[in-house]
Amino acid sequence: MAKGPVLYSEIGKKARDLLFKDYHSDQKFTITTYSPTGVAITSSGTRKGDLFVADVNTQLKNKNITTDIKVDTDSNLFTTITVNEPAPGLKAIFNFKVPDQRSGKVEVQYLHDYAGITTSVGLTANPVVNFSGVVGTNALALGADVSFDTKIGELTKLNAGFNFTNDDLVASLTVNDKGDALNASYFHVVSPLSSTAVGAEVTHRFSTNENTLTFGTQHALDPLTTVKARVNNFGKANALIQHEWRPKSFFTISGEVDTKAIEKSAKVGLGLVLKP
Repeated sequence: MAKGPVLYSEIGKKARDLLFKDYHSDQKFTITTYSPTGVAITSSGTRKGDLFVADVNTQLKNKNITTDIKVDTDSNLFTTITVNEPAPGLKAIFNFKVPDQRSGKVEVQYLHDYAGITTSVGLTANPVVNFSGVVGTNALALGADVSFDTKIGELTKLNAGFNFTNDDLVASLTVNDKGDALNASYFHVVSPLSSTAVGAEVTHRFSTNENTLTFGTQHALDPLTTVKARVNNFGKANALIQHEWRPKSFFTISGEVDTKAIEKSAKVGLGLVLKP
């Protein structure tokens, strides 16, 4: 395990990845190529019914500075500049979108043996300021995530979370949406040799008194092939198989069935990630 606590965005991530990552109900492809100078060009496309969206991302690296430039089908230009380790434990991120002149934002991340801090501020006259912090160790951590809109003078986000980690188990508890939603998640490695793991997430929303429960598992059939499955209390069942047919290149087939309306057609998704 890492020496210190994670950033707030990492709380509950193990369970989220197990339960939701790589499940598709559409067709998606990502192809990455490298120029002789080391520039990475990634083309992505997603088909959702009759709609097709795509983008092209160019990544340039120079020492500890990484620049990502992405153009999508709506002619939006996204730029992200990341500076790693300008000082020990520090990362600085600057991003903006053209033509949206109000999208500029500066973010700073700091990792310490007993703390993980992220703060960001929008580059506008009345910016939204976000701060998240986690204190503790790699085993026990407690954190909060808040956003303040200086234009209206109000807190727009107020979340808090707790994370417990050991070698084969991660348990998390978060309070989100200014106390309206309570979320608990659990991730457990059953067999490291076969990457077999189980996980669960339960969310209770106080304003509607609604509960959402999701259970999932994964298992490696061989070193290159993984299967996953999940089901929730609304009767939606999903499964996928993912094969790494060459290093860092994956082919994924996933499906979804509504067990409460079995007469409806199942949703099938395809995913392709190709890297040289």
